[in-house]
Amino acid sequence: MQNKVTVTINGQEYNLVAAEDAAYMTKVAEHVDAKIQEVRESGKISASDAAVLAALNIADEYFKSLDAAENLRVQIKGFLEESADLKNQLSKAKQEIFKLQNKK
Repeated sequence: MQNKVTVTINGQEYNLVAAEDAAYMTKVAEHVDAKIQEVRESGKISASDAAVLAALNIADEYFKSLDAAENLRVQIKGFLEESADLKNQLSKAKQEIFKLQNKK
């Protein structure tokens, strides 16, 4: 199902059509608008230059987020491997305890 919403970015209205709901599309548009306004506040700059610089800032955030997500995946994998190793050690320790108790 396609959803439609009109958003304003940098003073210009855009009609968006997407599978995502209107609230999500509005949130994305507001983020882009805020990034453009952030760039424009840094000095006299044309709308097109501000859009390009904002796009670069957003792309930078995106790639840093990808790196952070990958780091988290690696960290989680390590924790899972450590957990499996600890479970194995616990199982061996329980077996050893069982053997020692049965020797009495």
